Amino acid sequence: MNKDYSKYFEPSLKDARKRIEKETENISFTLEEKYIGIGIGLTYLIKTYGCQGNLADSEKIAGILDLLGFQEIDDESKADVLIFNTCCIRANAENRIYGELGRLKGLKKERPEMLICLCGCMPQEEVTIELLKNKYKQVDIIFGTHNIHMLPSYIYEAYQTRKRILEVYSMEGNIVEGVPIKRAHEKKAWVDIMYGCDEFCTYCIVPYTRGKERSRLPKDIINETIQLVKDGYIEITLLGQNVNAYQVKVENGNYTFANLLEDLAKTGIQRIRYTTSHPKDLDKATMDVMAKYPNIMPHLHLPVQSGSNQILKKMNRKYTKEQYLEKVNYLKSLIPDLALTTDIIVGFPGETDDDFKETLDLVEKAQFEGAYTFIYSPREGTPAAKFTNQVDPIISKERLLLLNKYINDGFARGNKRFEGETVEVLVEGFSAKNPQLLTGYTKHNKLVNFVGSKELIGNLVNVKIEKAYTWHLKGKII
Repeated sequence: MNKDYSKYFEPSLKDARKRIEKETENISFTLEEKYIGIGIGLTYLIKTYGCQGNLADSEKIAGILDLLGFQEIDDESKADVLIFNTCCIRANAENRIYGELGRLKGLKKERPEMLICLCGCMPQEEVTIELLKNKYKQVDIIFGTHNIHMLPSYIYEAYQTRKRILEVYSMEGNIVEGVPIKRAHEKKAWVDIMYGCDEFCTYCIVPYTRGKERSRLPKDIINETIQLVKDGYIEITLLGQNVNAYQVKVENGNYTFANLLEDLAKTGIQRIRYTTSHPKDLDKATMDVMAKYPNIMPHLHLPVQSGSNQILKKMNRKYTKEQYLEKVNYLKSLIPDLALTTDIIVGFPGETDDDFKETLDLVEKAQFEGAYTFIYSPREGTPAAKFTNQVDPIISKERLLLLNKYINDGFARGNKRFEGETVEVLVEGFSAKNPQLLTGYTKHNKLVNFVGSKELIGNLVNVKIEKAYTWHLKGKII
């Protein structure tokens, strides 16, 4: 590829901070005639990093490529189009991707006609673009999180001009409906309901990479779910960077996440989950709806990040430890068997021993049954990266080890309560660790392994739990 660009549009961190009050347009995906068939006889491979949002985006990218005529393969050395859908939430995620790109320099020399593409959150960072332009010239197409639907034009121009393409928008555009989706699972589906985040937690880059909060229209989400039911899907997971901030203006006021959750519960879908929730936006109406409908799963992932009010304030989380526990206790009063999981960061700038003790106290009181735990990692462009009083890495590691002991005890305790019980499991397939066992998840999002035939894959089955381990349950099909 020539080092010159046929398209060139860089992101700006300054522009990405802006939140312009304008109506988000809803447009329909269309494929121009000249793009039809450009992938016939060619192959592609997508490598996905990061959150569920990235997985959902990759399903759309795969859907577009299939529509263009490309065929998916699993051998990168033979792929005509190789796409990296990236995450930038932590530095080690970025470094891993840079390593992958560096490794491909030799392959690109051997096969100069192949297209290497990079998309997702990483290109939304200014510093990343500079590196990609100057050090990773083997990358042919770079696009961001707001313009996936433009991929047909980027591939077409890359083939026509043999020039690099860089087009990353700082200001998010429209909500695009009708983008083809190639779902990775035959019974479980991601359903995007809103995009972006306006919380601006001081440690997080997501509001800059994913843009302002904007919600899909209820009718589009409901129709997508109804079609999934017709197609035989059993479970949906509603997605958003801040999923319970979902809101659409209607004639008589606001249509909220609770309204959407209730309408979706009436579609006939057998299982509904949602992620990721912000404690500030988890309201009573949502919790009441969760308790009202048995097809809304009794599991909630509710990231708390810290149990110290001082640290929560520095993080700009907009709630206190007491407010978090009040909501958890209310929801558990409605759903006594609720499985609660969370995210926690240790070693945030200025975190003292007393602050950390407050976190451990919260873990005990909330009775978490699992958590993603992290040592704070500064992200360039976020306010926290400039905070003083950075915590000694050795202390952070010690705190993480102790926190994980508490979390693992909660994980085991949460699993132990199902010993001797019969649970409903959606069978995923054979276990990667033991191909003699089937594996799947309960309503409470507990992993279960059991002996069974391949005909059970994709079905709901009843399994009696014989033994609970820290990370999974072992049972026998009824």
